[in-house]
Amino acid sequence: MAKESASNRIAGGGRGVHAWLAKVSDAVVSVFFPSGCRICERLLTKASRVPLCEECLSSFERVPSVVCEVCGRPLPGLTGGPEQALLCAACQEGTYAPDRARSFAFYKEAVVRAILLLKFEQIEPLGAWFGGRLAEVVNVEGAKLAADVAVPVPLHRQRERERGYNQATLVSKPLAKKLRLPLKAVRLMRTRPRPDKQVLSLEERRESVRGAFATRPGSQVDSQRVLLIDDVLTTGATLDACARALRHAGAKSASALTVARAVRNPSHAPKSGKIKSRKARWVQTGTCRSTPGGAIPPKRWARLCPAPRTPQAVDPTTCFRRAVHR
Repeated sequence: MAKESASNRIAGGGRGVHAWLAKVSDAVVSVFFPSGCRICERLLTKASRVPLCEECLSSFERVPSVVCEVCGRPLPGLTGGPEQALLCAACQEGTYAPDRARSFAFYKEAVVRAILLLKFEQIEPLGAWFGGRLAEVVNVEGAKLAADVAVPVPLHRQRERERGYNQATLVSKPLAKKLRLPLKAVRLMRTRPRPDKQVLSLEERRESVRGAFATRPGSQVDSQRVLLIDDVLTTGATLDACARALRHAGAKSASALTVARAVRNPSHAPKSGKIKSRKARWVQTGTCRSTPGGAIPPKRWARLCPAPRTPQAVDPTTCFRRAVHR
């Protein structure tokens, strides 16, 4: 008993020393190597490779637990029975290709800025931090997101050559390591580039990715459970196209994980092909009679656009308010 108590005191003392050294290192870094948060510019007081302060990281609004069983869209106020899965109105049509899609946070405010840093500045520690959060999502979902292989959503080779990297890989590489899954970026490729037009309506976005993905010749996905990984789920059209390509190649299932998601239905249309209400038509297609082409949403439903109003926080590839970019 005396030996056990002595060993416990030694272990406790060791933890205390490590904690003290961590505080000292944070103080030294903040004094001699001061830097500001890349979002709010607040001085960073802790030694970390992630260039965001704790306040900004903790401000990311997580997606709640009550969501559509398929697309992961939040369904506040609803509860499902043990034998009845919760499905949003769009997924009840059964036309969304991914078996399941889940996200860490909502695509708004500080999350938008963080995604832009990841996408255009290749901040790998931030990608690793997001990978850790997605690993937590997988642990909560359990067998629902079980997979045999992880595949990042690919960029077109021309876009990846210009950028020098794929932002989805920055997240999927550390995530696959945490989940102990093989990362196979070569399994899937984008065969058609994204249109040059910066602002796309939901209908245009869906058309731009339809048939734009395919498995690489010689890649084996037969009877495999594939976990797709991307940065943002905006309309769901990209993940839908990727899942269809994998299914066509023989994959057993195709689930998806994204860092963030917009608060909007997936872009799949109902089987009838007709959407009765004008509001539902805008949600699913981005067009209505008052907005030919769907480039600018009606003011009454402007809240459906996921981007904030501040110009510096807007991703032009996902915002449909032209006025913001003038």
